[in-house]
Amino acid sequence: MSGTEINIPCKDGSMMGYLSMPQSGSGPGVVVIQEIFGVNQVMRDITDAFAAEGFVALCPDLFWRIEPGVNITDQSKAEWDKAFSLFGKFNRDTGAEDVGATIAVLRKIKGCNGKAGTVGFCLGGLLAYLSTTRTDADAAVGFYGVNIPDFIGEASNIKKPLMLHIAGKDGFVPPPAQASMHTGLDGNKLCTLYDYPEQDHAFARMGGEHYDEAAAKTAMSRTVSFFKTHLA
Repeated sequence: MSGTEINIPCKDGSMMGYLSMPQSGSGPGVVVIQEIFGVNQVMRDITDAFAAEGFVALCPDLFWRIEPGVNITDQSKAEWDKAFSLFGKFNRDTGAEDVGATIAVLRKIKGCNGKAGTVGFCLGGLLAYLSTTRTDADAAVGFYGVNIPDFIGEASNIKKPLMLHIAGKDGFVPPPAQASMHTGLDGNKLCTLYDYPEQDHAFARMGGEHYDEAAAKTAMSRTVSFFKTHLA
């Protein structure tokens, strides 16, 4: 399965989006939110995987204001340095707005049933969380989202179901940050938090240093079931 690149209008320009359609041609929408490596092959494969599960999946190029078309890997120091540089320049507020713009476009794509959820990884995990506090996403899932505690005060704005996958040995989300997420969200009936005590950051990034097939399959299975329940 392979997707196509489309144009996503934003309030101050436009960005590329990688769109992958389910074999049936129709289904609920899912916005796939990138890590710090851009819309690379890993993100395209994940987008295709959601399409294979029956979703209309769209991955936006959220670094477009800094450098359009970023497509790097996690396999060299130079690429890591560039990824962290992009992360440092990235504006999370405009990024959340761009996710909202992507949701609006996705809902209008022929074949989408009008429902649209978000799923994000790393930086995208934070933006998935923010999509439940700042956009009209119908559901959201975050994988090892970074810096969510900085925005935990927005939890009262959560109106739709949220699922977070938390890696217990995450070097970018240390135990105090994990505890903050549990403290801020466990009492919210819309929130479901899953802990993976033995996993490190990016345990679902195929080919990555910390990839764990069993944990990745468990998290993805939970995610797909979650979306099929809330986006039907």
